[in-house]
Order: sequence, then C-alpha cells, then structure tokens
Amino acid sequence: MADVVIIGAGPAGIFAAQELAKGLDKLDIVIVEQGKDIIERSRSGRDMLVGWGGAGAYSDGKLTISTDVGGQLSSLLNEGELLELLDEVDRIYTSHESSGGLYSVEPDDAARISAKAKLAGLIYVPTKVRHIGTENCYTILKNMREELRSKVKVIFNTRAKDILKQDGRVTGVSLEDGTVIEARAVIAAPGRVGSSWMSGQAKRLGLQTRPNPVDLGVRVELPAVVMEDLTEKAYETKFIYYSKTFDDRVRTFCMNPYGEVVRESMGDILTVNGHSWARTRTENTNFAILVSADFTEPFDDPIGYGESVARLANMLGKGVIVQRLGDLHAGRRTNPSRLLRCLTQPTLHDATPGDLSYCLPYRILNDIMEMLSSLDEVAPGVNSAHTLLYGIEVKFYSNRIKLDRGLETEIEGLYVIGDGAGITRGLIQASCSGIIAARSVLRRLE
Repeated sequence: MADVVIIGAGPAGIFAAQELAKGLDKLDIVIVEQGKDIIERSRSGRDMLVGWGGAGAYSDGKLTISTDVGGQLSSLLNEGELLELLDEVDRIYTSHESSGGLYSVEPDDAARISAKAKLAGLIYVPTKVRHIGTENCYTILKNMREELRSKVKVIFNTRAKDILKQDGRVTGVSLEDGTVIEARAVIAAPGRVGSSWMSGQAKRLGLQTRPNPVDLGVRVELPAVVMEDLTEKAYETKFIYYSKTFDDRVRTFCMNPYGEVVRESMGDILTVNGHSWARTRTENTNFAILVSADFTEPFDDPIGYGESVARLANMLGKGVIVQRLGDLHAGRRTNPSRLLRCLTQPTLHDATPGDLSYCLPYRILNDIMEMLSSLDEVAPGVNSAHTLLYGIEVKFYSNRIKLDRGLETEIEGLYVIGDGAGITRGLIQASCSGIIAARSVLRRLE
C-alpha cells in the first residue's frame, strides 16, 4: 500500500512529489505516468505531451508571475497567498538552472501600450514573465527527476484506469494492466492530454462539476520586427478582445519572440503550438489567438467539440494547415507557390498549405479576424497579407471540479491539480497547485 499515488508526471505532479518528499520521513510515494522517462522522450508525436515533465518538458518555460492570468487559483486563495506561492515556484525553477530573463513592463510603457490598446478596442494585461527557454526547461525537469529518483517510485508507460473509492473516501488507483495500487491519498494531475479522462472520472465518481470552456483558434506567425516595439518592452504581451459580432472573449496567448511553431500530438489529433529558445533565434515571432467557446445546456462536451474541429483540420491538411492571411481574406486556399512568395517563411516546415475557413466554425474565424484587425492598430503589420495562420490550436480543460482550498474533492483523500483538472492554465500555476495539494495531504497524514 502506498501513502500517496500521483497520476501524471507533468509539472503539477512533479511539484506535488517534491513537496511530499521533503515532508514526512519515508513517505511511500508512487507516480503513475503514461509516457516515458524524460531521457527516453523525443520531440515528436505523442512524446511532445506525455512522459516525465509532461507538456512542460518541451515548452519554452514561461513563468507568468501574475494572479491575473494562468489559471483560477485566485478563486481559492487570496492574492497575497497566491503571489507568495508564485514567487516560491519561480525560485524553485531558477534554483535548478540558469534563471532566464525576467521581463516586466515599465509603468510608462505599460500606460502607453494600454492607451493604444483601448483605442483599438483591446484590453492590455501587463505581466511579469520569466522566460526560461525550451532547452533550459528540459534540463530543469531532468534535474528534478534525478533529485526524486531515490525518493519516489515512478511507473512509466502505464495508464491509470480508474480512481477507486469506498464509503466516501479514496482507496487507490487501478491501472490498465489490471494492477491495483491501494493508497491513503490520490493526487490526480493528468495534464491537458488527460482532460477527457479526468472528466470521465469525475462523472463516474459523482463529483460536482461545471463545464470549462474550450479555447480554440490559430497560431499566428509574422516577422519579428512587426512585434518588436511590444516585445522589447514586454516579452509576453497579452491582449483581450471582446468581438463586435458575437461579444466572445478572444485573447492572445503564449507569445514567442524570435520563436518557432511546432506540432503537438494529442492521441490521434495533431494540433499546433509555439515556443522559443533561450539561446537560438529565428526571424519570426508567433503567438496564439484563442476564442473561449463557452457552451450552455444541453451541450456538455466542450472537449469533444474541440477535438472534432481539430480532426476536421487534420482531415483537410493531413496534419497542421498553414494559410496566408491575405489568402484567407481573398477567400482562397494558400498553395505552395503562394507560400513560397510569402514574406513570412514558416518555421513549421511540414505544415500543409490550405484553407482554414473549411475547418474553423464561422463564429470562431470571424472573432479571430476581428482581433487581428484590432491588433494591427497597436502593432502595424499584424493584419498583413503575409501573416501566417496555422490551425488548429486548441486548449482542453476538464470540467471544473468542486474543490476546497487544499484542492481536495468531495471524496476524502482525492485531490485534483493542474491544467487537466481544469483549475490551472499554464506552467507556473500548475506547479503551484501541486504544492497546495501536497501540503494538504501532509496535514492529513501527520
């Protein structure tokens, strides 16, 4: 029997394990991870998202030190508590490797950007961001693996099947190979790739939930010079827009100055993402524009909706589609010859030139094009014919589960954390959630 079973070895699960390992002496901690150990992972296919480090291993390591973005922990903790925890997680990451650049916006610059944004119908969200870089993020998570090697048992290449309970309290986890691990506490940290599984478990266990939106959109790529006036002042420039036609919430996400666009494999679905290295630059900047699709009754499967749109894009493009914005405006697909003449040369070389209007719902596409027009008023050149759009980018979140301040569910001893549990939306708050749950477990087991 284990003291604690952690499902998932992404940032949330790793930080939970670290906190547990330095708590009570000789605590028996088991991590169940569907992917490989970090040294066995590759930068392709399923390995991009699963394995030790989760999606964080090949992310560009942005730590957004702000209570305004990155998740919903602020609904459970007060601002002071959350800021203290964000700073603690930042210190832990930077203690393992080169700290990377810490970027914050000077007040005068923030005021100027905010004023221009308002005139364009945008809301500017100034944030303090540490950019660790993809290569350093991998190294940090590899170092954490070595630190925990003698303290935590990790079962790789194994899927959790079900979370087990009896008489209102958790009793353990069953695995797909038939093994049952009994435990005094279970921390579910399945990651975004496990969001559908987590939603199914919540339903099976009778947990109270409410739907989270699915974030659906495109990855935008353009010459870095177009965004330099913003990115030199604020590495991660975040804008929110409410569309004129539908009043939908649209936002920029994960801006990567001098970065590259990459593919992600989510089971049988190929999606798109972006990152940037600490020491290597391209000539382009990329960022996502995401529309929050928030559904009402009777529909209750936002994850399935997002998956269906991504599958349609894959069917049309045999993977990721890339389209020049000028071709989208002209109502035609991008073909290889037009792409070759584009001033923005794609960093994702195997994307298929195509037509995103065949796979993105009209409402989503209209929202994106409206926001591009508004962004052009803040950074002229964004709405250029030579801007590239890649699709589909989608962020899945489990239905949000009812939790207490320690991230414990209504089932005694069961905790859910991280992006896949619907409570966080990024590296730093996912890591924070692991610490919160681990401290709650330690108090229970003392």
